[in-house]
Amino acid sequence: MGEIEQKPTPASRLGAPENSGISTLERGQKPPPTPSGKLMTVKIQMLDDTQEAFEVPQRAPGKVLFDAVCNHLNLVEGDYFGLEFPDHRKIVVWLDLLKPIVKQIRRPKHVVVKFVVKFFPPDHTQLQEELTRYLFALQVKQDLAQGRLTCNDTSAALLISHIVQSEIGDFDEALDREHLAKNKYVPQQDALEDKIVEFHHSHIGQTPAESDFQLLEVARRLEMYGIRLHPAKDREGTKINLAVANTGILVFQGFTKINAFNWAKVRKLSFKRKRFLIKLRPDVNSSYQDTLEFLMAGRDFCKSFWKICVEHHAFFRLLEEPKPKPKPVLFSRGSSFRFSGRTQKQVLDYVKEGGHKKVQFERKHSKIHSTRSLVSQPTAPNSEVPKQSPQSASLTFGEGTESPGGQSCQQAKETKVCTLESGPRQSPALPKSPPGSKAAEQTTAVPPEEEEEEEGGKDGIRPSNPQPPQPSTGSLTGSPHLSELSINSQGGAVPANVTLSPNLSPDNKQASPLISPLLNDQACPRTDDEEEGRRKRFPTDKAYYIAKEVSTTERTYLKDLEVIASWFQSTVSKEDSMPEALKSLIFPNFEPLHKFHTNFLKEIEQRLALWEGRSNAHIRGDYQRIGDVMLKNIQGMKHLAAHLWKHSEALEALETSIKGSRRLEHFCRDFELQKVCYLPLNTFLLRPLHRLMHYKHVLERLCKHHPPNHADFRDCRAALAEITEMVAQLHGTMIKMENFQKLHELKKDLIGIDNLVIPGREFIRLGSLSKLSGKGLQQRMFFLFNDVLLYTSRGLTASNQFKVHGQLPLYGMTIEESEDEWGVPHCLTLRGQRQSIIVAASSRSEMEKWMEDIQMAIDLAEKSNGPTPELLASSPPDNKSPDEATAADQESEDDLSASRTSLERQAPHRGNTMVHVCWHRSTSVSMVDFSIAVENQLSGNLLRKFKNSNGWQKLWVVFTNFCLFFYKSHQDSHPLASLPLLGYSLTIPSESENIHKDYVFKLHFKSHVYYFRAESEYTFERWMEVIRSATSSASRAHILSHKESHLY
Repeated sequence: MGEIEQKPTPASRLGAPENSGISTLERGQKPPPTPSGKLMTVKIQMLDDTQEAFEVPQRAPGKVLFDAVCNHLNLVEGDYFGLEFPDHRKIVVWLDLLKPIVKQIRRPKHVVVKFVVKFFPPDHTQLQEELTRYLFALQVKQDLAQGRLTCNDTSAALLISHIVQSEIGDFDEALDREHLAKNKYVPQQDALEDKIVEFHHSHIGQTPAESDFQLLEVARRLEMYGIRLHPAKDREGTKINLAVANTGILVFQGFTKINAFNWAKVRKLSFKRKRFLIKLRPDVNSSYQDTLEFLMAGRDFCKSFWKICVEHHAFFRLLEEPKPKPKPVLFSRGSSFRFSGRTQKQVLDYVKEGGHKKVQFERKHSKIHSTRSLVSQPTAPNSEVPKQSPQSASLTFGEGTESPGGQSCQQAKETKVCTLESGPRQSPALPKSPPGSKAAEQTTAVPPEEEEEEEGGKDGIRPSNPQPPQPSTGSLTGSPHLSELSINSQGGAVPANVTLSPNLSPDNKQASPLISPLLNDQACPRTDDEEEGRRKRFPTDKAYYIAKEVSTTERTYLKDLEVIASWFQSTVSKEDSMPEALKSLIFPNFEPLHKFHTNFLKEIEQRLALWEGRSNAHIRGDYQRIGDVMLKNIQGMKHLAAHLWKHSEALEALETSIKGSRRLEHFCRDFELQKVCYLPLNTFLLRPLHRLMHYKHVLERLCKHHPPNHADFRDCRAALAEITEMVAQLHGTMIKMENFQKLHELKKDLIGIDNLVIPGREFIRLGSLSKLSGKGLQQRMFFLFNDVLLYTSRGLTASNQFKVHGQLPLYGMTIEESEDEWGVPHCLTLRGQRQSIIVAASSRSEMEKWMEDIQMAIDLAEKSNGPTPELLASSPPDNKSPDEATAADQESEDDLSASRTSLERQAPHRGNTMVHVCWHRSTSVSMVDFSIAVENQLSGNLLRKFKNSNGWQKLWVVFTNFCLFFYKSHQDSHPLASLPLLGYSLTIPSESENIHKDYVFKLHFKSHVYYFRAESEYTFERWMEVIRSATSSASRAHILSHKESHLY
């Protein structure tokens, strides 16, 4: 029986003042002392199904009992949890921490109070302690068994497989089936047994802590994660369910979410008898306010749900505990209920500072134990991965024990909120990895990668046969990433934009994408000996690998052509959404290209087969060249020049038609959500022009490699002359169309703007900066053009778009460093004719990039005819006081265009664009960077090793648009996952990392690490070259001189 002892409470361990958590008291008034007197025994059911009894004074407030439970568990992050029990009306309610326990629990001997999760954060990486994540995992397990967490069979099987991995360890089929026979995790589990076993086989090597992390990663993508339904009816009498989450109030019909009211749009919540009222903020286009009304079963049900809403709003939205209102002298009006306790931000801030106690704990159901070191890693001062103690069979917790080391998820969380560190992001010299023997296995277990950086493809994990079926997934978000992975309750793909971005969950929770088994487990490992033997059979000549690059990139180019010529055309033919004139302009110009390059690829692969000696080995010496094939086909391309000229016209016609037809706009947007359309649709229309530059660069490398007397030199030089002529003719059109495409892509990411795409406007740079206001530094997204600078904000919105807050015309603007004046690092002051703002970059290098580009844009604006026309549809007044401007910024931070009726769905929007990646990585990218990225595209096989895995996994990898896209093989029509590289550092592994293999490079961002291994020195150098172009951009002057040296 647990007894109250004078132990530090969770609040005191969080650094709370003595009167913290008593929100109904007058300012300065101390909380009532714990009453003495008769004790009462309260039974608490823990999340592992054990029961503990606590003796507390009868007149003690609920907080005394809750603190006793948290102290018993040594739980620092107890603020996410609560105590629930059935009251005398059989309504399940939360224990009020301020009211006396005896007034709430009338018959304690007959009531079992449950300790459960109360607040589900938008991202499980915000949970810093392993104990907290373990308790959340137990809650997910409980919700699955009780039918609260509904999902499709594949998702359920994946969730159970992680639970099984945590409880019994690595895969053993006989042990698995025996364990599943004794433990029922979901109803009708027998039908899922084969899937569970297949998924469990892919989790080999996962520690229980990592299994908890992966379980929560999958679970938080489900629509019903953390949802507690409250029956109600709308005004029409339709039966619905209400729920509350970190983002706001949700409306369900059955188990399907049909609407969401974000906190930013909710002005007031109230109830009157059994009517629950939601008063929304005024619509942008009208002066009246919407009030939504829902009918519940009775007043008690209504009040209970209202209290839950008040607590969720305060916990997730407020920076600190709300101040109590003064007590009325005579009459009180309305409920005196207020949220009591720490807000999520206060908890995160304290844990981030590392001032909490580190504890051991025992996993009741787990038969395996963690082997984490007791010594904290010097690189992770805030590590929170407690060691599992093997001493006890029940939940027992040691006081004053030291926490072992291990990577903290704190670093992962900071992906969303921290600016990038200043200083170089990669080594100046990147030689290849030293050769050596097979890498030694790493014994220190570390938590899995945080998903913000690793963003899965929109359809998720669906390996080709004979791989076991993987869960049906949607975008991350993103996804971001931010393409991002998510899972819906029906098993279909969830559009990235509906849920997320680098990171929103199914109810608009921003988060990282589902970490794919493709990227983080032991599926399909190849042995090192097998790969070494395979590599030795290939030629070693550099020219062979250059020719092979032509082949691998041609495969990707052909797939990109199929997106338009096959997938898009097939979809268009099923619906009458596109004008015939537009169809005749697009498809007849892609079909000849697709046919031509299909034959071109066959010729290249036949030549490589001869070169490798796979056929006609006795004459292969005559075929160790590629110049003749290139020359023949480039001359053939000249006959297709008329089709190439039409692509720019097709792009303009498509955007014009979309602007004039809402039906076509929705049709194209829906197609972009399909898994094959892994890039913006209009990007594929420019692929043929970009491919010409790729041929040119390949031929330049061949001519540089071959001596003049080489048999292939003459053909290579002739082919280079032919392709250079074609590129020169199309270069002007290409530059114009890239800018046109980028403006239209940005237009989809912005709201509150009227005429972004106008003749003469050029995009220069976009990125994240912090804007200084009366409330301090606030993150904003800036968009720089040759005539205006826009700044925007983005909150947890259903559309994932950025709302324009203001514009600064560049005509007459000045820019100056103001770090000394404001005391903010990397600070700039922008002085316009009507408005001045102060912004801060994340690093010195970022500040210099912005200064250079803004000054260049100002110079261009000065040379123009005068100020730019107004951009915004309804521009905010520039004569606001600083406080008013700040309030306006803050109010629309999480703006959501909520529907007026409960049954209307939100319109989806792509949430994985480069804008979102820059927002989450606190970095920027320029149009020059985009142009360079067009030249640096690459495809091919790589071996991938996860940070804490042992084997190497072979993947087909495509690098384009600052992102790595991962496929099982080059034959797949869509990527399974993706990894945006902005902000990542590119290095080679050090000796201490025990990667004793040739041609290995390392990608890392904060605590997220990937190793990739190439097949030759040439491919290693090529991957390093193209990835370096995405992970760090050179100065504008250097890039421009580089481009001029490669005359088109």
